[in-house]
Amino acid sequence: MDERKRQEKKKQKKKRLRMGRGSVVGSERCVSCTTFNILAPIYKRLSKEDQSCRESQYRAYWSSRNEKIIDRLLGDRSSIICLQEVWLGNDELVQMYEKRLGDAGYVSFKLARTNNRGDGLLTAVHQGCLRIINHRELLFNDFGDRVAQLLHVESDGALWQGQKCSDQQQILIVNTHLLFPHDFSLCIVRLQQVYKILRYIETYRKDHNLDLMPIILCGDWNGSKRGHVYKFLRSQGFVSSYDTAHRYSDVDAHKWVSHRNHRGNICGVDFIWLLNPNKLRKPLRTSWNEAVFGLIKSLLRAASLTEDNAFAFLKVDSPGYFITYSGFCQALHQLGLCGHPHGLSSEDTKDLWTQADTDRNGVVDFEEFQQQIWNPKCFEQAKDEITSETKESRMIQQAFGFNVKNAVLFPPEVEQGMWPENYSLSDHAPLTVVFSPVKIPCGQPIC
Repeated sequence: MDERKRQEKKKQKKKRLRMGRGSVVGSERCVSCTTFNILAPIYKRLSKEDQSCRESQYRAYWSSRNEKIIDRLLGDRSSIICLQEVWLGNDELVQMYEKRLGDAGYVSFKLARTNNRGDGLLTAVHQGCLRIINHRELLFNDFGDRVAQLLHVESDGALWQGQKCSDQQQILIVNTHLLFPHDFSLCIVRLQQVYKILRYIETYRKDHNLDLMPIILCGDWNGSKRGHVYKFLRSQGFVSSYDTAHRYSDVDAHKWVSHRNHRGNICGVDFIWLLNPNKLRKPLRTSWNEAVFGLIKSLLRAASLTEDNAFAFLKVDSPGYFITYSGFCQALHQLGLCGHPHGLSSEDTKDLWTQADTDRNGVVDFEEFQQQIWNPKCFEQAKDEITSETKESRMIQQAFGFNVKNAVLFPPEVEQGMWPENYSLSDHAPLTVVFSPVKIPCGQPIC
């Protein structure tokens, strides 16, 4: 082994030694989180020649692999563990996870996908670090039978010296697994799934009078940093914890991977998103509409339409140089965004139209088309769009949030954008992030 490789291994070892459940860093207690799609045995193919041969048919195979996965999880010792594609249809495997995690001090919550798909989610929280306040289940009831879990937790004691015991840090945690983008027609479903999660969080916070608390979204998002889901979450103030730790920008999509999919492609799809309470955000519905407009533009460009041709497509048979509402609806139908059970609703379409028709004259002219659809300033985070009521609450309450202290993907090769052939735990790489608590001065951002 040459000196460069030796130094790299040493560096990786040091990074992993810094990860840990409730580890003490200076005067702070860190909170760590692991997300991992563990590849359900009912989906794992054992033979390229025989696609019907699955790991679920061989107990010795799936049992051994999942024991190794649990070994890995317990070795990382994260405060929060979010798993996807857990084979919930097999009681023996479920008991294996619940017993071993339980013996290590974790409390587990599981949620199966709807319509008996066989797999689902499992979220485990270490009781020595965090206390469960509430647990909710989100059933999307959509094309992919996808689900999500929401956990409301608080720190078990002070996170730093001098903090009052009554000021425990509260956190909202979400675990989910979005639909795979088999084709463009499913992009709208994936955006809807994220919108449902964010809308549920918004409602939960309002119902429980929660304003100043960080939100962590974990899971297999089945989309890269180039996708619409990524841009939608960024527009709402969320940051990718791994990219933050490594100082990657939004365009650095090629620098790491976390999944080799069934088509043989490698990409980065597993994220732990962080939203701190001091982030100013656009209204959720505004971000949603902008995300859909971005999808419309992508579909128009995929059809090789220029700006002028795209405008002509949307205005359909309108005699004037403008788009009518009926023509807009007809174009959305042709693009596959509505007209089927999981497409845009009539309410969605009306909201899009209202945002596009900025002068409220009942039609969308070429300038409005450019500003809202073709060359919009979409996905930008809000500069100052919080209400006076929220501003007042920020003045009288002290906010607690997180800095991203460290983030590691395993195996190490995936951090260099490569997928090792000898990796056999899953077709995904586990991602572990360490968060350090921070007091947020009101109205000031965290670096």
